[in-house]
Amino acid sequence: MIDVLIVDDQALVRAGFRMILEIEPDIHVVGEAADGEQAVAQVAALSPDVVLMDVRMPGVDGIAATRRLMADGPRATRVVMLTTFDMDGYVYEALQAGASGFLLKDVQPELLVAGIRAVHSGESLLAPTVTRRMIESFLARPRVPEGEARDQLASLTPRELETLSLLARGLTNAEVAEELFVSETTVKTHVGRVLMKLGLRDRVQAVIYAYETGLVSGAGAERNPR
Repeated sequence: MIDVLIVDDQALVRAGFRMILEIEPDIHVVGEAADGEQAVAQVAALSPDVVLMDVRMPGVDGIAATRRLMADGPRATRVVMLTTFDMDGYVYEALQAGASGFLLKDVQPELLVAGIRAVHSGESLLAPTVTRRMIESFLARPRVPEGEARDQLASLTPRELETLSLLARGLTNAEVAEELFVSETTVKTHVGRVLMKLGLRDRVQAVIYAYETGLVSGAGAERNPR
């Protein structure tokens, strides 16, 4: 059972998400919160697996709340940001704060449910338009690995570097497996080792890391933007 906390300042929105989620046999809505302050308190009290967090709320907003939730280091609770505003600034702030996913509120119910399951299982979740624009944005600002980042990349095997590069281009595990001519199980093993060696929480952080260190160039990213 996946325990979910719904955070949104609009009661009707919370009710709508609850109706969608409560018909799923493997999802349990453990509570609701109307702002970021309540969300932090509810997470401490309920320890949900996934938090659906609105970005824009009065008082403590979703990004600030996420930052507070992740301040003490990695935790079991994962945050999926939800907003009606498809804006880059929110995307980057949310991911840097520690969110594992970012979706627009007009997402189809079945995709929302699938996304919660994916995040709960350790995958990352980005709306296709978000991933595409994130990649395009980084194309204009290539970076060169320096210091600790260069040492960390050197700790990866050639196959792990290939895996990280393919993740940054938006490929799924199945597509990475096809590209490298290996099984999905092998890909999952490579991904796990990449995250462990680089000290990253999930695939979202891996994508950001690959671009910020300059591992992925524009030509590579354009092959399969999502």
